[in-house]
Formats: sequence, C-alpha cells, structure tokens
Amino acid sequence: MKDASEKGIPIAGVYTLLIVIALSVVSGRIATVISREGDTPFLSANDRSRWCTIAALVENGTYQIDPFLERRGIKQNRRPWATIDLVRHRGRDGQLHYYSSKPPLLPTIYAGVYWCVSRTMGMWLSDHPIYVGRVILWLVNVPTLLVFLLCTILALDRVTHSVWAKCFLAASVCFGTMLLPFSVALNNHLPAAASAAVVLFIFVRSLQVPTGHRWWLLAGLAGGFTAANELPALSMTVFWGGLLLLVQRRALPAYSAGVLVVAAAFFATNWIAHQSLRPPYTHRGDGALITTLDQAEPTDDQLRSALVAEDLASEQSQIETGPSRDPRRTRVVVDGKQQFGLIRNADGVSQLRHWDDWYDYPSSYWVDGKRRGVDVGEPSRLVYFANMTVGHYGIFSLTPIWLLMPIGFLGLLSSRSTELRLLLAVIALATVVCAVFYLLRPEIDRNYGGVSVCFRWMLWFAPLWLFAIAGPAEWLSDRPWGRWLAYVLLAASVTSMSISLDGPWQSPWLYRFWQYLGWLAP
Repeated sequence: MKDASEKGIPIAGVYTLLIVIALSVVSGRIATVISREGDTPFLSANDRSRWCTIAALVENGTYQIDPFLERRGIKQNRRPWATIDLVRHRGRDGQLHYYSSKPPLLPTIYAGVYWCVSRTMGMWLSDHPIYVGRVILWLVNVPTLLVFLLCTILALDRVTHSVWAKCFLAASVCFGTMLLPFSVALNNHLPAAASAAVVLFIFVRSLQVPTGHRWWLLAGLAGGFTAANELPALSMTVFWGGLLLLVQRRALPAYSAGVLVVAAAFFATNWIAHQSLRPPYTHRGDGALITTLDQAEPTDDQLRSALVAEDLASEQSQIETGPSRDPRRTRVVVDGKQQFGLIRNADGVSQLRHWDDWYDYPSSYWVDGKRRGVDVGEPSRLVYFANMTVGHYGIFSLTPIWLLMPIGFLGLLSSRSTELRLLLAVIALATVVCAVFYLLRPEIDRNYGGVSVCFRWMLWFAPLWLFAIAGPAEWLSDRPWGRWLAYVLLAASVTSMSISLDGPWQSPWLYRFWQYLGWLAP
C-alpha cells in the first residue's frame, strides 16, 4: 500500500470530514435529547445527580441538593430531578442534607459553564431545564469529544504509515467506540477518555518533536484529570510517570506538577462540599470509635450518658434509635441532626461509633431488597468476568474492534521503537490492573456499571486501546482478507454504537436481546 503522498490522498481532509460528521451526529442528538417523561434533558439518575449539584452551586451557592429532589415536573406526581445516586450526611449548618454521590470536581467545573450561560441568557436551569440544559450539555460535551477525537487521531497518525490503516483507525475513533452515546448525557467517562487521549498524543508527539515543559505540564493536568474522573485510572497516571522516568526523565517534574494541581483541586472540592478528603462514594462503613458500652442492647438513657460523657449530646437531647442497612448496626439520631452507629458485638458488648455510611438513609435505594436488576450484584466472579469481556456487557462482544487489542499487545515483541513497546506494555499492564480491580470488588459492586450501554468503567481506555490496535490495523492493511476482516469488525462496532445513540443509560442491546430470548430474568 502506497503512503498518502504517493497516492495524493488528502488524509487531513479525511480526518476533518470524519470528525465533523461525528460532532454533527452528537450535536443533533443533544439538540433533541429529552427524558422519557418529556420534562428535562436528564436521562437517568446518574446524570441527574450531577445536574442537581450544578444547579445547586449556581442557584443556591451550595453543594446541598435537597431542594431539587422534591421539585415537580409537568406531571405533579413526577420528580424530574430525583436521583438514587446521592448520599446524606451532616452539613456545615449542623443539619442532615443530601448531596450527589459523585466526586464534586467535575460538576464544579461544569457549574462554571452554567454560571456563564445563566448570566448570558438570563435563565435558570431549574426553570428552563430543557433549553438551558441542552445548551450546557453542548458546551461541555462537544468540545470534550473534539479533544478526544483530535488527539487520538493525531497520535495514531504518527505511528502508522498505511493510508488504509490511518483511515480505518480514524473511522474507529469517530464511530467505533461507545463514546458517542456517552456524549449525549452528562457523565465522567467522556472527559476521562479525552484526558487520556491528550496524554497519549503528547507522549507520542514527544518521540518525534522536541517537547517543552508546558506540554508536559498539560500532560500532567490531563493525566491527573483522568484519575479524578475514573479513580482506578490512577494506575495509568502513575504508569505514565514511570514511563517518563524511563524515556523522558526531564519531563517528569512538569508532569508531576500538573498531576499535583489536579489532585489539590480534587481534594479541595471534596473538602468544601463534604468536609472530607475522601469522595462521597467511599463513605460506606462504620466511622471512628467513640466508646465501648458493656451492654449489647443499651437503653436510650445509657446511650445519652455515653454521648454526654463524650460531649456529643446534652441531658436534654432527644435520642432516637432505628434500624440500618447493616443488621448488626443500630442508627442513633441525636436531636434529629447528628447520627451515630451502635454496633453490637458477639461478646455481649457494643461499640458507639461516628456515622460514616452515607448511603444508609431513609428511602435509600442502596439497601438489600430495594436494588434491582444488575444493581443486585453478580455473585460469581467467573460469570462476572465472562459477561464483562464476551457476554452481555462484554468489552469485546459490544465493540468487536477491541478483538485486535490483544494482538496489538503482542507488538511488545515487534520491531517498533523501544519507547512505543514500553507504552504498549504500560497500557497492557493498566488494562489488567483495572480489570482485576473490578473483578475483585465485593458482590454489591459487581454490577457492570449499572444500567448502561456497555461496561462503562473501562471506557476511558478507548484512546489507549485504539493505539494498541494500530499495529494490527497496519498489518491487516497489506492483506485483502485482512482488510475485509477489519471492515467486519468495524461494521459490527459501529452498529453496536448506533443502537445505543438514544442515550448511554440503557441496558446493552445484547442484554436486552438475551432477555428477549429468556436467558436473563426481565
């Protein structure tokens, strides 16, 4: 296959055309995106959780989302802002409040966009959710998608020579992954993938063009932002640092500085929102020990005495007790605003602890008996692994172009440059680390990412896996049967993606098909 200059093919024009089409498809979907009930552009509890935070920050100056949860829509019995992705804990005012369970950094950034929109248009999101919501969604998602598309394509262009491979990979970037469906709703996966693409491009570019500290600072900001949006991606952030230590040591200080800036912002927004450095979704257990009681079932007076002794209540305080989602734990509420946990031990004594299970609150969805479908969790790790790879949520079954990825990792033994072989090794290692991380999660967390069109927790790998398939695509381009095989894989991936363009928060088409066949319970 002759290269682009020999054939006279304007490859930059092909790239531009594909990117314009992809952005236009997403823009059209955003322009018409609407909830099932027709009163908001919010498609699920997942994105509603972030929308609540964005609105609360700009309209009320707080991360507390209580007022939005009860707002009524077109139908009076409908609460279009309600979400199950929330936590409850004591706020700065001493009262119990609801908050989004999502890390607050990304919604805080998006709230800045909303602030500009509200000042320009003179409209509140809560009053005009469809109109203002679509404007904000376009302003944050389309530029982010553009960054992903542009950086990934430019990185792949630098490591491929065949025109056919370049075009195949560019088409795969634009239409072969599940990122387009995720571009029509507010989520953390699109910015994570875009950030990973930025680091990939800067690293690949540095192998051919002298790269200054500003570029590496940008790479650090992008690497840190990837981890801020996908916590397990912290492994790749660290691996990028290790890779630079091996091949671009002078870049490491600037890269590290960028990561530290994002880390500071991540922990600062967590502290401002929750008075905790830990993200809200990590608060799911028992808090620090207050005292030990000799009774397995202490009375309210005994509880009062213990709390008064620790200066956590007064003699006049009202003490209420009730069940929690943990059978061994009793909820203790003081004056309706402070919570503690009474843990019964088998030896006839009990422990009084601070409350740290933010998912345990009245009407919580995250208790046994209320969770439904995939949210119940998969008991078998073997079944979970099968479904997350080749099953109904399968990485390979829903996006068949990823079948070339393991072959690409064999490029570790190819004649490519040492730096590129090391990069492939790092991507392979991060893939295994993250897959094992999700596989070893407790049963309640083995839910495939909930109701979504794919195994979304590893979607941020898209630019890195596309880099991994560049080698196989180049090899297939020289063989007629290889090109036809690639066409089939790309066609199947694009078909799978297009089925999901209604929005990311629906079960994968394979899951729904298996339900239709009766293989899965409805």
